[in-house]
Amino acid sequence: MDIKLRCMPGYRGIVPEPVMGSKALPDWFRSMPNKAESETIGGGSVPTFKQCPPFLDAVRTGIVFPLATDVHFKDGEMSWDWELPKVEGVTATQSPIGLHVPEQWHGAPLRADKGHFVVKFSNFWTIETPPGISLYFTHPFNREDLPFRSLTGIVDTDVFSCTFIHFPAIWIDPDFEGTLPRGTPVAQALPIRREEMSLDIGELDEQGVADQIEFQQGLKEDTQIYRRKYRQDRVGG
Repeated sequence: MDIKLRCMPGYRGIVPEPVMGSKALPDWFRSMPNKAESETIGGGSVPTFKQCPPFLDAVRTGIVFPLATDVHFKDGEMSWDWELPKVEGVTATQSPIGLHVPEQWHGAPLRADKGHFVVKFSNFWTIETPPGISLYFTHPFNREDLPFRSLTGIVDTDVFSCTFIHFPAIWIDPDFEGTLPRGTPVAQALPIRREEMSLDIGELDEQGVADQIEFQQGLKEDTQIYRRKYRQDRVGG
């Protein structure tokens, strides 16, 4: 599936490009050991998240959109130092981040008493997906280390492909000071097909129960069985 991303003339090389796959992995995940000693279980090593295929695949699935430039936070103010080339007739924002005024989120379950507020990360890429394919935008997966939580939305990017889709987020760390660096992931997008679904709900049959018992027993005997089976299924045997 080809997803087209386009920036304004002269922007490429200045505005960071969205990334996919292993390029989306955070530095803390790269440096995480495969195993760690556990005092909780009385000693011995346990596998870390680094050996969890679902965790890993979630982080590197879809498209990760980065912060356009360094944004500095000090004394309750945001600042940045960059300039984009002028494109005649274009009035789109050149700010890497903006704010939603409180009235725009009136009644939402935010914690104003804790200093929460809503920002909007600017995106400088138009996005075009094939017919019938929309994009599901949300907070970067498994990135609880970020001082904000991007909101979730679905955009029909096969129809609205000529506009810039920006990313609203709740700022949850009012005490944050320092620099949010260029390239920080601010949103993650997954392609979804627009089609009706139905739910088939029931109980496991005898074979399903037997499969569960076999797998759980195997997991007790070999902590790597999940990872090996997962990889085997993904590559088709």
